[in-house]
Amino acid sequence: MSHTRYEPATQRVQRSELAVPGSNPGMFEKALKTGVDFVFLDLEDAVAPDDKIPARKNVIEALNDLDWKGHGITMSVRINGIDTHYMYRDVVEVVEQAGGNLDTILIPKTGTPGDVYMVDAMLTQIEEAMGLKKQIGIECLIETALGMANVEAIATSSKRLEALHFGVADYAASNRARTTNIGGLNPDYPGDQWHAALTRMTVACRAFGLRPIDGPFGDFKDPDGYVLAAKRAAALGLEGKWAIHPSQVALANDVFSPPPAEVDKAKRILVALEEAAAQGKGAASLDGRLIDAASARMADNVVRAAAAIAAKSAI
Repeated sequence: MSHTRYEPATQRVQRSELAVPGSNPGMFEKALKTGVDFVFLDLEDAVAPDDKIPARKNVIEALNDLDWKGHGITMSVRINGIDTHYMYRDVVEVVEQAGGNLDTILIPKTGTPGDVYMVDAMLTQIEEAMGLKKQIGIECLIETALGMANVEAIATSSKRLEALHFGVADYAASNRARTTNIGGLNPDYPGDQWHAALTRMTVACRAFGLRPIDGPFGDFKDPDGYVLAAKRAAALGLEGKWAIHPSQVALANDVFSPPPAEVDKAKRILVALEEAAAQGKGAASLDGRLIDAASARMADNVVRAAAAIAAKSAI
């Protein structure tokens, strides 16, 4: 193991993340009852230019007036891009007026570490000025060729940074990929054309202690397609996936929750290796297969994830 190690960022259960347009306050209370882990109130792509300022007001009211924490929901706001004139007022007004009820800010189309630094500096100044006790975290969308080219540097850009999200639609557009499906597969490609990008982002997250989160699947009338996409992401090590419709929340929660049989096996692995260690052995046999220290680390991941989900469910 290297002497260089990055401690994990703030740990949160993030199996499902529901995108809720800030311009549609009628969806806010419905989001409370979906069983979702995360909600991000959107001020960016889901909001038309003429609705940006009213949406910001709606988001502030929603953060202050609704009992998100009582429903076990982590709250985030996706601000407008730093290349727009909406962005600075998004950060200032939302944090000054509702920062105590906000867990993270999601930065869209993050391209360089400087993009993160800008938001970090603003948050630091506002928190100090307002006397906010809780530090607001940062999450970044990796959804451009520039962002993916700089993903490792972005992953180390701020101590506030908690997670990276894969924004498949803008990433496809940025790379001029031949698809118009958000998160779907192109039958002309022999496999999953998002695999390389997801893997690179996930490795950057795991190397530097962040949570990797998969982005949207546009066809909410295709639950089977959503589940297959979520399973591919989970197999690569991602912790959760966006839901653009409430019907996708339960699907994400199910895919990214370790099945009881998997949790039970993980616990048996840990017990068997503890017993082997007591006998001076570094490896053991379980169900006809060799298990060793690497097996223990994989099993521990499963047990910890299950415990975190159980703790959240008890809220």
